Formats: sequence, structure tokens, C-alpha cells
Amino acid sequence: MATTRNLWPLGIILTLAVFITGTVGLVVMACSQRVDLVSPDYYERELKYQGQIDRVERTHRAANQGSVAYDAAGKRITVSLPADQVSLAVWGSIELYRPSAAVMDHAVSLKPDAKGIQRLDASGLAPGLWRVRVSWTSEKQNYYLEQAVVVGSKPS
Repeated sequence: MATTRNLWPLGIILTLAVFITGTVGLVVMACSQRVDLVSPDYYERELKYQGQIDRVERTHRAANQGSVAYDAAGKRITVSLPADQVSLAVWGSIELYRPSAAVMDHAVSLKPDAKGIQRLDASGLAPGLWRVRVSWTSEKQNYYLEQAVVVGSKPS
């Protein structure tokens, strides 16, 4: 009479061996990963970013926040500062940021007229999405406004 072999002990041993090998491999892989911060000056950047949050919050608290608009007919971007800051000494910059092509980014000095409005010629800008970032200082307080405009859209 032929005897049959029981394969359960072999299956249990192989399952435990695969489990132990996988666990050891996972531990080795986890220990070999770098756990550095995103950048070496992470904490300094965090403090600067908190300043950015404060500027945006200060701008939102202002009665008139200012605005950015694109005039398709005149092919120009109009930046309007809050009316309560027009009479004060205001300085800053306007950054035209193109998300799809960093080489197209450029900055312009903020020089509003007596009504707090500055117009930028947009005829040389490539059609598409642009983010207009306005940073200004008034009475030792920093402000920040960012709005998206689509250059080259048809006038409505």
C-alpha cells in the first residue's frame, strides 16, 4: 500500500519563511530611507511663509482689498490698490507668473497713479493663464494680492 505524504508542515514552514523574509526586507528598506527635512532651512522657510500668511490675511481684512483685472479689448492688466492706501506712500512690485513656463515670468515695480491704479501692457504676453502677484508696503505694513487672469480671451 502506498503512503501519502502530508504537505501541511512544508506549507506552514514556507509561509513563515516568506513572511519573515518580507518583514526583514521591509525593515531594511525602511532603515535605508533618508529622513531629512524637505530643505535644510525648513524652519526659516516656515517663518517666512508665516509672514506670507499674515500679509494675505491683512489684505483680506482691509475694507477694499484691491483687484486685478484683464481688459481684453485694450490688451492690458489693471491693478487697483485699496482706496484707503492711495493717499499714503506705497511701494512694491507686481509679478507676472506663468505656471506653464517659468522663463516667461517677470516683475514690474509698483507705481500706482493718484487713484491707486496701475495699468500694464499685456500685448506682449503669451495667451493663456497668468497669475498676477502684487506685493506692496504701506505704513510699514506688508500686503499681498494674487489673482489669476487669462490673457488673450475674447472681449465679452
